[in-house]
Amino acid sequence: MTNPDLPAPDQGLLVTHFLTVSDVGRSRRFYADIFDGRVVLEENPCIVKVANSWIIMNPGGGPTPDKPDIVLRPPEPSDTVSAFLNVRVADIAAFYSAARRKGAEFLTEPLDRKAEIRCYLRDPDGYLIEIGQATGMLQGIFADR
Repeated sequence: MTNPDLPAPDQGLLVTHFLTVSDVGRSRRFYADIFDGRVVLEENPCIVKVANSWIIMNPGGGPTPDKPDIVLRPPEPSDTVSAFLNVRVADIAAFYSAARRKGAEFLTEPLDRKAEIRCYLRDPDGYLIEIGQATGMLQGIFADR
């Protein structure tokens, strides 16, 4: 029996996003609340279905047989980022307003970048999340370099 809430395709592949978190419960609540996600598994690993994707979360840990030299840990506080979650919304004003009411703290208000309107927030571990709404790019207008 297949559970459609689990990230397990019947064929081909699908992409999920894994986060190493310091507090699974806190992160689970954040992604379920801010992004109206559905908790599929509480822990080990925690899986939250968000729209057409899944956020998978576990605490850090040392090497395992399938990743023998890898240590997982949440990010250190820093302004340096090498990857981030990119969330596209149909109505950024509505999302921004609802997320702020739920306690999300954004770096700025949504800003018009010609191609899109976007803003950023951080999750409880400091992972950066971009929230964007395509605008000008739908008419071939792109942001200045």
